[in-house]
Amino acid sequence: MNSVEGSETSYSLPTGSCLMIVRSLVSQFNDLFSDFNRYISPAYHHDRCERSVHMRLYSMNKREFIMIFVILLTAMGLVLFIGLTGPSITLTSKVSGIEVLKHTNGTLPQGPYIMKTPSLTVYNQRLWLISVVLTDNKDDEIYDKSFKIGMSIKGVTPQHEYIDVVKTLSQTSRKRHLLCERQTCSQVLIAHIGYIHYTHYIFNVSFYDLETFHKKYQTKEVLFYYKSYNPGYTQMEIWFRLIYLLSTFGVLCYFANSLRKFPVVDWSYEQKWTIILLPLLIFFNNPFFPLTLLTGNEFIGLCDGIFQVTFICAILFFWLCIYHGLRQNERRLITFYLPKAILVSPFWFCGIMIAKYRHINEFDDPAFSYEIDTIAFSNIKLCVNIFTFVYGLYLVCLILRAYSDLRSMPYFDARLKFVSISMAISLLICFIITYMRYGFGLIEDTFAADLNTEYMSSALFMTFYGIFNFYVYSLAAVYSPTKRPGYESSITKDNPAFSMVNDSEEDGPYGSDDECHKPLNPPNDDSD
Repeated sequence: MNSVEGSETSYSLPTGSCLMIVRSLVSQFNDLFSDFNRYISPAYHHDRCERSVHMRLYSMNKREFIMIFVILLTAMGLVLFIGLTGPSITLTSKVSGIEVLKHTNGTLPQGPYIMKTPSLTVYNQRLWLISVVLTDNKDDEIYDKSFKIGMSIKGVTPQHEYIDVVKTLSQTSRKRHLLCERQTCSQVLIAHIGYIHYTHYIFNVSFYDLETFHKKYQTKEVLFYYKSYNPGYTQMEIWFRLIYLLSTFGVLCYFANSLRKFPVVDWSYEQKWTIILLPLLIFFNNPFFPLTLLTGNEFIGLCDGIFQVTFICAILFFWLCIYHGLRQNERRLITFYLPKAILVSPFWFCGIMIAKYRHINEFDDPAFSYEIDTIAFSNIKLCVNIFTFVYGLYLVCLILRAYSDLRSMPYFDARLKFVSISMAISLLICFIITYMRYGFGLIEDTFAADLNTEYMSSALFMTFYGIFNFYVYSLAAVYSPTKRPGYESSITKDNPAFSMVNDSEEDGPYGSDDECHKPLNPPNDDSD
């Protein structure tokens, strides 16, 4: 009887069951909190890694890591040396206005000036006519005078036939500004030809509304300069574009073939982006460039600008996605990609607008100048400046967040270091090239199709194309899958345990096998 009562008492007290329920609730809460905390404050001990193809970056030691950038800079130095020893970008020939007026009834500075260009070929690509006014001014006064030009242009075929390019003077009357200081005035763009259709061109140029200027400062000479691309530079450009094109195609085939045996879902985020950038780089090198020399089609000439703008915007988009995408695994189209696309799209639209606007006016109106549409030019420049500031600020925030969250993770630390150093090198070289070629007036010169800047050598072209090609090549080399021993899986987690990274440098800076190196699909056990 006592045993029965004792058993009833023990059965009616649910202390063990209550404890199990509380422990279950606490465990579920901890699981929920850790799952949420994984996204708000990732750290090395959080199991937030994705399984992906093991990249060569993971097994590189410090010497190999540094060697990648040494090779990148060496390649840039090589193409820079080739460019410095190559031909100059432009050819310039000078014509004296006084000598021209000896064969006409014109006067200084009004004209008319009737001039015939030197012999031209399609390898000259484009032609600019620029004038420089010299005066007897001896004081320090800076004088700004607006005036108009009238012009007619005829083309001369190899059979000595004359074709009207611009028929009458009145239809091409355009406004210009003459800015003078001491005895030399700034150069003034008279006309530009976007495609060389004829062997020679004959210009008939007249200046209007310069009578008061001539009375005050006494014009003593008007110099005209013909500028065109050097045929030697054009040939070098064709060959190196072809070399870059074939090299990019070879790298694309190698990189795609190395990933062919792995499902796309197992590719790392960087590998997916590299497989996108390589085809865009092929178009950046423009396989259709020789057609621009064989035909005067406006769309083919416009394609080069579209390809360049698209690739550069893809690089900008890639940097934003990498720094943000490494911190989170869920990359939805609307919440992740759309805001970045909205931020980068103004650069693409402005670049396309500038390229299209320039080519249309080069082909349709040789006397066009950006001074006519100053408002449109100012709006585009303001838009680019604003979005450049916003993009730079957002990119810096993403970089700081990425380093604060991921620097303790061995694999992520290496990924961040590589993309940051390679990006810094690329931006520095691009800034130097842009400043050397255009100064700080990049948009003005591109928008105006002007040649106001002095082109020093073909090294600018070589380094401009070289940095983008070599940058993507380095991505393909570092992100390509590495060959692993047969007993190790090629699919690994991107975040190995932090406690497992205290190995020697010869084994790589990321440690040996750990929990994150387990195979994605372990072999089946027949006993099950």
